[in-house]
Amino acid sequence: MISYSQQLKQALDELLPSAVLKPGQILVIGCSTSEVAGISIGKGGSRAVAEELYQVLETEAENQGLFLALQCCEHLNRALVVSRECAETYGLTEVLVVPHEHAGGALASHAYRRMSPEVCIVENIAAHAGLDIGLTLIGMHLKPVAVPVRLTVKTIGQATVVAAKTRPKLIGGTRAIYLDTNK
Repeated sequence: MISYSQQLKQALDELLPSAVLKPGQILVIGCSTSEVAGISIGKGGSRAVAEELYQVLETEAENQGLFLALQCCEHLNRALVVSRECAETYGLTEVLVVPHEHAGGALASHAYRRMSPEVCIVENIAAHAGLDIGLTLIGMHLKPVAVPVRLTVKTIGQATVVAAKTRPKLIGGTRAIYLDTNK
């Protein structure tokens, strides 16, 4: 059986080339480790699953030069765990809270511990692409024009996977000329 980390790696290998992200851009991740394990969202968070998935996310973000933003659960109003460098680069509003497994979620709390002391919790973000593992509703954290990316990876564990990239708004109507948005 394929591991959660292998499934996540495959999903990222499909999303990242499609999103055409540049170093320094933001990849938002929403993840229910409960859903990955086949339990209803919020009912069975798993540190072990969080550790396995975070290792892949951290490695891929470093390899691509991307900032990771890990969405907390609804109990923290879907705040995000980011590096202090990301918060400063993008002028993000910091909030004071420490995510844990029962208010923030297993993946966000694991990321918080791993990124410490250079960690920051922010209220919102406008990410360039995102991966939603377990239907955690990351759409509010994407730039205004989100475009679905159809992956061959439909699940990680038992969790449904949805991916998106973003593009600039097309304005001007029928007389306008548009550049290729995949550059």
